Order: sequence, then C-alpha cells, then structure tokens
Amino acid sequence: MLHTTRALVLRTIRHTDSTVVLKAYTEAFGLRSYLVRTPKGAGRNHVAALLQPLTRLELVVDERADRDLHQVREMRLRGPYHRVPGDAMRIALLLFMQELLARTLREESGDPGLWAFLEDALERLDGPDEVRDLPLRFVLGYAAALGFAPAPPEEEAPYFDLIEGRFTADLPLHAQAIAPPLTAVFAAWLPGSLEEPAPLAMAPGQRRELLDLLLRYVRLHVPGAPELRSPDVLHQVLG
Repeated sequence: MLHTTRALVLRTIRHTDSTVVLKAYTEAFGLRSYLVRTPKGAGRNHVAALLQPLTRLELVVDERADRDLHQVREMRLRGPYHRVPGDAMRIALLLFMQELLARTLREESGDPGLWAFLEDALERLDGPDEVRDLPLRFVLGYAAALGFAPAPPEEEAPYFDLIEGRFTADLPLHAQAIAPPLTAVFAAWLPGSLEEPAPLAMAPGQRRELLDLLLRYVRLHVPGAPELRSPDVLHQVLG
C-alpha cells in the first residue's frame, strides 16, 4: 500500500549495482529500511545527493506488513540546508547528530514528540543562531524524547547517577556518575530545551567532558548502543 511520509536520512548501504538500502527515520512509521533504485548517468548523482546524512525528504513508499524491506516509489527533497554547507562547525554537528541517531534509534512506530524534536533541532542547526551549545541541548532533548530525561536536581545531591538518571547524595558504587564540580554545571543545563542559551560560563574542557558523559548516559539507556566516533571531530571543531 502506498503512503506519503516525511523522512530523515540516517544512512545508506549498497545493495546491488542499481539499488541501495536507505535507513530512515520517518514521521509516519518510525525507523524504516527502504530499497531505493539508483538510475544510471546523471540520475544516479541526483539520487546520491538526496541520500546525504539527515537530508529532509518526502517519500512515497510501498509499505507491506509481510516485509522488513519496503520500496521507495518517489523521493523528493523537502527542505534544503542553507547554512550547513560550507560551515565546518555545522557540518561536524550534523554528522554527530546523524551518527547518534543511526546508532541509537530503535523506534519502529511513529512518535510525534520525537519527530517534532528532531525537526526543531535541524531547523536550529541551519538557522542564524550560534550552534556551539546545540550538541549538549540536542543530547539532553533526545534523551527526554526517548523517555529517560534526567530527573531535576535535589538539594545536597552532588552526584548524578548515570544509570538511575537522578541526582544522589553519595557516589554510586558502580561509579557511573557525574561528580563535582561538573554536577553543578550539568544541573544548570537542565531541563535542556533547545532554545535556551548556555546557562553559565564553562571552564576549559568542561563542555567536552559533559558531552562525553551525556553520551555515556544515552548508551547506558539504549541497549546495545556502541560508542560514537564523531564526537572526536566535533570536539576538535568546537575547540
């Protein structure tokens, strides 16, 4: 049955000489795998351009309940990026977001809240505002959209337990935690809405350390999620 849905490109895998498998997150169906035909000549370059990381597409797809690999019948660019191309920081951040989603998304049904969050994040990535704070905001918002938002801080709770997702008075025995003085910095970033600026100045290295700890938090709450490669490049670009 044919359906039209908005989609974000997560990654592609060569299937045959004339087809690729598109891993996409769709508004209507969640995470999906689609077979896309790649024509010869100039048409192949056009298709390749549409299948770049986190390209925003509108797809007409043939969804069949008895298949894991569905068919793309039509594919259109929904909203090109204007500020991302040519901006090293925004490109690094886009590839970071793409890898995080590709390696941790498990949603196999439509999720309006998650879809709206991703759309907003990509609009901000391509918008006029500074994006240096977006990696931390994105990971916090993503965790919230997946259902494991960090609990708000409590008085006299200097540690944040990465496994339990809450602040505690004592260092957990498993030691998977954010500890002082970074805990106070982390607490100031909560709840982590995309539109808020950095709540306070951060000491050298704290932004990198906090992002790495939040990525560990996501991996602890998404079974089987591997460590990411893109943060190293992102850290170099952000300085």
